Amino acid sequence: QVQLVESGGGSVQPGGSLRLSCTASGYHSPIYCMAWFRQAPGQEREWVASIYTVDGSTYYADSVKGRFSISQDNAKNTWYLQMNSLKLEDTAMYYCAAVLVDGAWCDARADFRYWGQGTQVTVS
Repeated sequence: QVQLVESGGGSVQPGGSLRLSCTASGYHSPIYCMAWFRQAPGQEREWVASIYTVDGSTYYADSVKGRFSISQDNAKNTWYLQMNSLKLEDTAMYYCAAVLVDGAWCDARADFRYWGQGTQVTVS
């Protein structure tokens, strides 16, 4: 059973930075695509960023492009979301999600079957 555990959330002032981590365990097939999503109260879940683990290609939502950076540490089975220049509207619960099938997409269109429990980010 694949388990994803997020950490690194917290409270920060506008303009500040946070780094989220997502550590994966329990999988026997490669993780091909790892993504971060977020959901603010009363809003739909929003795709934030993805990384295609095979070649490290990254993809970002327009709302975070240039401010957020997704990366991976294969040795630690951990993925990161570096968030800089945080804005009030970045406040949300952030989730990591994984795809274990090498499909056509590694963005919001991918079929993310595995999810973490989330970590709260509050910008105020």
